[in-house]
Amino acid sequence: MLHTHTTPGSRRRRFREQLGSGRLLKIPGAINPYSAKLIEQAGFDAAYLSGAVLAADLGLPDIGLTTSTEVAARAQQVTRATDLPVLVDADTGFGEPMNAARTLQLMEDAGLAGLHLEDQVNPKRCGHLDGKTVVPREEMTRRLRAVIDGRRDPDFLIMARTDARSVEGLDAAIDRAKAYVDAGADAIFPEALADEAEFEAFRRAVDVPLLANMTEFGKSRLLDAATLENLGYNIALYPVTLFRLAMGAIEDGLRTLAVEGTQESLLPRMQTRSRLYEVLGYEDYDTFDSAVFNFTLPPGN
Repeated sequence: MLHTHTTPGSRRRRFREQLGSGRLLKIPGAINPYSAKLIEQAGFDAAYLSGAVLAADLGLPDIGLTTSTEVAARAQQVTRATDLPVLVDADTGFGEPMNAARTLQLMEDAGLAGLHLEDQVNPKRCGHLDGKTVVPREEMTRRLRAVIDGRRDPDFLIMARTDARSVEGLDAAIDRAKAYVDAGADAIFPEALADEAEFEAFRRAVDVPLLANMTEFGKSRLLDAATLENLGYNIALYPVTLFRLAMGAIEDGLRTLAVEGTQESLLPRMQTRSRLYEVLGYEDYDTFDSAVFNFTLPPGN
């Protein structure tokens, strides 16, 4: 109701148990707390907070303009609304190793289950754009060690993301992933792999949990869940899917409203008022105050 029914610690333990289950976790990216509730009600395993989505939601490009406190604030809003474990995109850690350690603790305090930290130069850019630059391997391992040293809850998952595939090639990306595991990373996020063969090569080489980023309109072929599970991946990530769907629907609705002068034809495509109230749990709040839910909805709403 007002808050989740689970603690951050229990959600972190659950996330680690899920990663060790041998099955593929399907994780959509939430746009906001309300969409995180929808993800949970739809039966998904966890939710994700994308740096690209947060930047776009703030009207900014995904080039490192958001701050750790902005990300942590959105994270805390989302973890209040869902009992799912939530994984967050922590970009490059928002600064030097000491900044990355503080970022880790902000994300712990926000109730998240884990974060991923990448090896791009700060400020970074979207992982599926050309022109990326990665830091030397030793610099990324210093980032990772700082984050690991700053971790207070050992169940909080630290995932290392490497963007080296598009910059240095597949073999170098695999070598980096191995070095990051040696530095203490719990899991690896190989960004912008090209096709099934590359996903398979990464799985053969790295023996910690792996994340497959199934973002649309990017460099990676969109593989279905069955294929990823057969390849031995632990997470299928859909980071911007809901945001793109929602913004596409908004643009369509605005065009219709501008042309027709009424939203009447859009009504069948809308979430109804009754469904909105159901998701928000209006009736549950009656336990606290009977004056909150003391009305009935007209038929069809």
